[in-house]
Amino acid sequence: MGGSFLYSTIDRSGALHDKEVYKQSLYHREMEGSTGIGFGIAIPHGKSNAVKQTFVAFGVKRSGIDWDSLDGEKAQLIFMIAVPEEQAGNEHLKILQLLSRKLMDDEFRGRLLQAKTKEEVMQQV
Repeated sequence: MGGSFLYSTIDRSGALHDKEVYKQSLYHREMEGSTGIGFGIAIPHGKSNAVKQTFVAFGVKRSGIDWDSLDGEKAQLIFMIAVPEEQAGNEHLKILQLLSRKLMDDEFRGRLLQAKTKEEVMQQV
């Protein structure tokens, strides 16, 4: 699974108690089934006691990362979600639902791929 740049971002934000334990939660979730949902999108997510507060990190990898996506496409848009274990149910499902709705829009995905700065990304979301 790619995306080490994203869990490092989450760790630097202060949202984690333990980066390695969080990484393991991502790995275990990925073993249940790919979080590469297709359309060039991956939404890896981990629920763990190693997470202090909910955090979503976003990254673009224009060349793509092989994420074993359902449609075989490489993931270019990666949203990594960290959720504390005790908030796992509702919080994590709300985030997935909101992201999934937006990401089904071709134009929205295109604008994210074209964004060059963090500010441009934030304008889209």
